[in-house]
Amino acid sequence: MAHIFLDESGDLGFKKSSSKWFIFTIAIISDSRSLERVVKKIWRPLKKKHKRLGELHAYHADDITRTRMLQKINELDDLKVLCVVLNKEKVYIDLRNQKNYLYNYTANVLLDRLHSSGAIKDDEPIHLFIDRKDTKKKLRENFTSYLTSEMANRGRKHFIVALHTSHDNKSLQAVDFISWAIFRKYEMGDYEFYELIKNRITDERLLFP
Repeated sequence: MAHIFLDESGDLGFKKSSSKWFIFTIAIISDSRSLERVVKKIWRPLKKKHKRLGELHAYHADDITRTRMLQKINELDDLKVLCVVLNKEKVYIDLRNQKNYLYNYTANVLLDRLHSSGAIKDDEPIHLFIDRKDTKKKLRENFTSYLTSEMANRGRKHFIVALHTSHDNKSLQAVDFISWAIFRKYEMGDYEFYELIKNRITDERLLFP
């Protein structure tokens, strides 16, 4: 079975204060506990002041923690990372007011890459874990239903979606660091952390280049 963990970086707003890019990132791994073990290793030696949030987030971590996390993740032999990078400046005006559609469309492109890239076998069962975050219940249900339907259309019958909090699912915390590193590359032009994980990125697709 392929265990897949999905995270996002940036936002889908179009204000001056909004991000310039929006990114969906998935990490694929056969051993569902591998990423969790990495997070535990990084968490254990941290001082109390760094543990006040109760979980690890790349945005709040210091550079030493970010580096150690990404280096450890990069050591996982069977890890594959795919991402879709949305250039929001090139999004058509009529789509900017249809954020749910844009969100689903971007996710569907990622699923298409997952299906066609050969990252997983055609008949391999998939268990997809998504960070619940602060999304409204109705939107979460619609998104889950949409993903399941789209994968069924691709012949993926053994496809399960689970909504977890990153607090409860440490593997999602690891993917947060991966997605953050990719986001920094595009949003800030900062390649430092991206370089630590780029060897694990098997597909990096730019939308509206």
